[in-house]
Amino acid sequence: MELYEKTIDEKQIYKGKIIDVRLQEVKLPNGKKSKREIVKHPGGVAIVAFKDENTILMVEQFRKPIDECILEIPAGKIEKGEEIEVCAKRELEEETGYKSDNMSYLGKVVTSPGFCNEYIYIFKAENLYKGIIGGDEDEFINLHEMKIDKMKDMIKNKEIVDAKTICALMML
Repeated sequence: MELYEKTIDEKQIYKGKIIDVRLQEVKLPNGKKSKREIVKHPGGVAIVAFKDENTILMVEQFRKPIDECILEIPAGKIEKGEEIEVCAKRELEEETGYKSDNMSYLGKVVTSPGFCNEYIYIFKAENLYKGIIGGDEDEFINLHEMKIDKMKDMIKNKEIVDAKTICALMML
């Protein structure tokens, strides 16, 4: 059976600063029709930034959708027309105050394919050097240096729950 769903109709429900919400009517593989609510997102990057061979930079941020502070690797939204590596370098410096000329692409993950088209492109950054910490005026971050083994223990103990961080560690 071919599992493809053909889009019959699409309406924009909401257009925001970051996301766009669409309602699609689709034809299912069995010929019936259904509706899909889809969040369109420009995508993002995440960076596993190595301070040394066993130490990774982590950021702590309050995340309003879950009303919690969480630890995660530096990450951010891709701006319109921005190349993913350029975005990764920009986000690394904005969130951590570090730069890297030694970045390698590790892969991508889809965040929530049941309702969202967002991909996060993951990079590894090494040979860090000081830059200028910046960021958005509504973004508040505490920077942490963590050993990889401690991060793995924190994941197992459910202290690190951020999906992109967990996925990125699996890509190393």
